[in-house]
Amino acid sequence: MIDEQTDKPRSSFWKELPILLGVAILVAVLVRFFVLQTFFIPSQSMENTLQIDDRVLVNKLVYDFRSPHRGEIVVFKAPVEWSGREGEDFIKRVIGVGGDHVVCCDAEDRLVINGQPLVEPYIFSANGQQDRPADQEFDITVPKGRLWVMGDHRSASGDSLEHWQQSGQDIDAATIAEDEVVGRAFTIFWPVNRAKWLSVPKEYDGIPNS
Repeated sequence: MIDEQTDKPRSSFWKELPILLGVAILVAVLVRFFVLQTFFIPSQSMENTLQIDDRVLVNKLVYDFRSPHRGEIVVFKAPVEWSGREGEDFIKRVIGVGGDHVVCCDAEDRLVINGQPLVEPYIFSANGQQDRPADQEFDITVPKGRLWVMGDHRSASGDSLEHWQQSGQDIDAATIAEDEVVGRAFTIFWPVNRAKWLSVPKEYDGIPNS
């Protein structure tokens, strides 16, 4: 009798295991498609904030409830004109949102957003030399529902400024539609020695709304 009693739980466990595995896989798939996704960094366009081969976690749900904010790092589906192929994911920092007036540059070589200069400590630097905020002057207003995005490694980033230049200063070609944004990158999780939160720099606190 003892042997029969101990066999029943074991048999029940093995019968339920495929169901448990199925539920776990379903939950993982739902999380990936609707909540979180991992992305790796393939280029130097966001150095030194993000390095090549860093892995970041992206919150895919946050922009279902609000629009992207200035200073956030976002993953988006790049236009074909940006990447040469449809559906390629890019990662950049949001500099201007719909209605923002963005100008380069003031007397101290800073971007100016809605009349307020922006200090950008995250811009790429090497050997004590920091990139300029932009490689040419510009004066744009971001259309409603669109984003002006730039890489932190300004001299190595295919971003809004580059496509503004290449398109003959077409602001729609230079900006990203909000509905093309996949989500917000909020942490580096790999490699472990580079793990950190990707928070919005405090310098954006003083930028007024348009």
